[in-house]
Amino acid sequence: MANPMQDVHIDKIVVHMGVGESGERLVKGEDILRQITGGSPVRSIAKKTQPAFGIRKGAPTGAKVTLRGKKAEAFVQTAFDIVERRLADRAFDQQGNFSFGIEEHTDFPGQSYDPQIGIYGMDINVVLEKKGVRIARRRIAPRKLPTKQRVTKDEAISFVRDSYGMEVL
Repeated sequence: MANPMQDVHIDKIVVHMGVGESGERLVKGEDILRQITGGSPVRSIAKKTQPAFGIRKGAPTGAKVTLRGKKAEAFVQTAFDIVERRLADRAFDQQGNFSFGIEEHTDFPGQSYDPQIGIYGMDINVVLEKKGVRIARRRIAPRKLPTKQRVTKDEAISFVRDSYGMEVL
């Protein structure tokens, strides 16, 4: 019998849409994120000034939504269908998290192309964890997370293959 504390699960999914500028284009991007994810977007701000691109430090340049629980499960199923259930091996990091991109928001069900809005792409970051992570996050008497409770790259790849039928190239 396997140890249930070693089971890998999705902690959260962060959907980020970098628009590159504030204003009307950013508002349209936030509306699209709200429709696709069902969550409320939070603006992300520029960390550095990039004069070549007309970006100032502290100016909003994108939006992101964090999903957890059943919303995250449903969203990741849809996103995996869009990328045809294939991920590259390099999409996984050493902590077992993985990221992939979707080039057009119109690939999501219910979304259609509107020339007034344009086409927006997005990055999807999936954070995996095992049970027992609370010991590292708790406020009173936090402890270092034991090595066996951390998700490795191989565990993440096997989780995605077994749970979602993904092909890792």
